[in-house]
Amino acid sequence: MYLEHVNLVVKDLDHMLAFYRAAFPNWRIRDQGRSEWFGKPRTWLHFGDDYHYIALSDHGEGDNRFLNGHSIGFAHFAYVTQNLAATISRLEKAGFAIAKPGADHPFRRNIYFIDPAGFEVEFVEYLSDDPAERNSTLA
Repeated sequence: MYLEHVNLVVKDLDHMLAFYRAAFPNWRIRDQGRSEWFGKPRTWLHFGDDYHYIALSDHGEGDNRFLNGHSIGFAHFAYVTQNLAATISRLEKAGFAIAKPGADHPFRRNIYFIDPAGFEVEFVEYLSDDPAERNSTLA
């Protein structure tokens, strides 16, 4: 079993695509269309590869949860990268700033960005193939 997709409701599809295209240069729009969701029109798209994707819909209203608070809701999601420095470089060149650094760890490096809809996205590069080392709580 594996995670196939996440579905994010946003306000601005183009800005979201700019972020995720920088993060995942090999992904593409798999499908897209228009529909109605509980009486409100929306444009939706699936951005990813043949196995994983992010579903985006542009019918969002209001603001995302305050990430520094204690509200119930989505905290963050993470993607594994083989080259964290290259991922950071692509996102910064696209105009997105690092939101916060990851923790010092001997077997992984990570960094956090906030996407245009306010979702916190972690990118992690593992420096070991040993799950015990990768998953340790060493700091």
